[in-house]
Amino acid sequence: MKDRFITLAIESSCDETAAAVNLNGRTVLSSVISSQIAIHEAYGGVVPEIASRNHLEKVNAVVDEAMEKAGITWDDVDLIGVTNGPGLIGALVVGVAAAKGYSLARNIPLVGVNHMHGHVASNLITYPDLEPPFVSLVVSGGHTNIVRMEDYSKFTVLGGTRDDAVGEAYDKVARVIGLGYPGGPKIDALAKEGDPKAIHFKRVYLEKDSYDFSFSGIKTAVLNYVNSEKQKGRDIVPADVAAGFQEAVVEVLVNKAVEAVHNLGEDRLVLSGGVAANSRLREAMQEACQREGIKLYLPELALCTDNAAMIGCAAYYKYKEFGQDKLTIDAYAGMKF
Repeated sequence: MKDRFITLAIESSCDETAAAVNLNGRTVLSSVISSQIAIHEAYGGVVPEIASRNHLEKVNAVVDEAMEKAGITWDDVDLIGVTNGPGLIGALVVGVAAAKGYSLARNIPLVGVNHMHGHVASNLITYPDLEPPFVSLVVSGGHTNIVRMEDYSKFTVLGGTRDDAVGEAYDKVARVIGLGYPGGPKIDALAKEGDPKAIHFKRVYLEKDSYDFSFSGIKTAVLNYVNSEKQKGRDIVPADVAAGFQEAVVEVLVNKAVEAVHNLGEDRLVLSGGVAANSRLREAMQEACQREGIKLYLPELALCTDNAAMIGCAAYYKYKEFGQDKLTIDAYAGMKF
């Protein structure tokens, strides 16, 4: 590959329309994100049709802005990377169609990227010397996984969620206590004002040695607690509920991830995904890894949210190993890790 290899990446898996320009995979020349949070907040969550229409309106402008900020033209672009799953199918289709159009019109190679591979790759940007293999805890709105990154484009899934992903649990609990959308950041902020020991919610670990997760029970426990207190005529303290819920969730995430690292004989743990921005998770994971002698890698906060820079990095390494995809690539809502 060339000494100066430019990747243009597009991300549209949920409610952010994003484009980025990467140099040699890991150096981000520009990253532009058009967020739809304000649009969906009124509905209490992402409305797929509205998200798709907004992507359609914004995608070309976001790409143009990313290229302008990076100071490049189409003649400089060596590769186009695009998220083609998993995610909201209508939203994904917009990004994939745009990427195909650019690829065909400009005769530039195209690579489809698994969104979750992108989240793990965000750490390759934050830490230029980080190389696989390593264990990663991937926590986001739709996924909770412990994986081993064997090589840049090869992953072994060690465990996943059996019901709600951790991000989904945060959003549902936020609605129960009246915080609204997006639940993750709001619970994280409110929990700082509460007592994590005031209300104890059961930690669910499932079978011995299992790396799987289950968060539907704690969501139900929060709902039952709130309803019970109201029926008894007692006021709830939302900050204590948020703190108790978050402490239970974080404890399970940290303990299972640390156990996986030890059991696999590894000494490095990489945190990835949107929930990797959670302040309590970052704090607790740092404490546990320091205590257990594990080297922890945390992505920059800007790279935790859905972004195209991480997609550009993953696309670069996939292209190096497997070459370009055909223009017949499709979008997949349920793409496996």
